[in-house]
Amino acid sequence: MELTQDTPELSAYLAADEAIDHHHPQVRRTAARLAQEVDDSYGYARAAYEFVRDAIPHSADSGDPRVTWRASDVLERATGICHAKAHALAALLRAEDIPTALCYQRLTHDDGGHVVHGLVAVRFNGAWHRQDPRGNKPGVDARFSLDGERLAFPVDPEAGEVDHPLLYAAPHPAVLGALRAAPDRPYLWRTLPTEL
Repeated sequence: MELTQDTPELSAYLAADEAIDHHHPQVRRTAARLAQEVDDSYGYARAAYEFVRDAIPHSADSGDPRVTWRASDVLERATGICHAKAHALAALLRAEDIPTALCYQRLTHDDGGHVVHGLVAVRFNGAWHRQDPRGNKPGVDARFSLDGERLAFPVDPEAGEVDHPLLYAAPHPAVLGALRAAPDRPYLWRTLPTEL
């Protein structure tokens, strides 16, 4: 699949916004701590990915009813669904000048319908590489990779699942709107977009 930027300006994938608030002190502290433990930008990207994947539980896996959407809140509260975790990872990577995009899949939902799943793409060596910081569990083994995708969920086109090739500089409005409007995760589960 060929990934396509929604804007030609690479600088857009380094920008801060309401959700990817990489100038926030919480994001900066976390980024500085992770950067101390590595030698280069690749090592930092991998460390940031593994931190978000492993140290911030997916709220559905942990049973946490809180909804987070702003990167600094995800890091502070240590919880979030896939979209929130993608915002946190994008903020940590952009804080260290690594271009990062938000991207999406349409997957089968627990209720038999579909739901939009969030992940990121990082730019290294002149190419974009998708990464899924959702968090591993039995049956899910996502890993940081620039050499072939290791995502949480491969799509099944026969089930109506889709990999969206567009790389967004900012969260998709439908996703961000659902996150911001949800008082808790059970409500969010009923209102997440089913397609972009």
